[in-house]
Amino acid sequence: MTATAAMIAELRRMVAEPTADIYSDTLIQGFIERYPMLDDAGEEPYVWSDADPPIRSDNADWTPTYNLNLAAADIWEEKAAAVAAQYDFRAGQSSYTQSQLQTQYLQMAERYRNKRVKSARLLP
Repeated sequence: MTATAAMIAELRRMVAEPTADIYSDTLIQGFIERYPMLDDAGEEPYVWSDADPPIRSDNADWTPTYNLNLAAADIWEEKAAAVAAQYDFRAGQSSYTQSQLQTQYLQMAERYRNKRVKSARLLP
């Protein structure tokens, strides 16, 4: 189960990280692969054995499909944490509102969490 280069590029656009300076492709791939979901054919990413306890294994029929919205939300939250210590201040006639950056990052995280794709399997 591997995220494709196209998925990595799309997530980079979603989180405004066009280069690998901060988030390497491997790191981005890890965020993506946290959220496997049903593919277009309704295949689940994993299958469970009948053993006791059940053993999970990869489903060979599953086409790698991931919830990029949840991965984007995680990255935006991480970016917000990185700027959490920034604060607003005045210097003479100037006013600096650095805390707005964290607010914007958290709003982006919420936006992508709200856009998450939900998948469900309908039973016959």
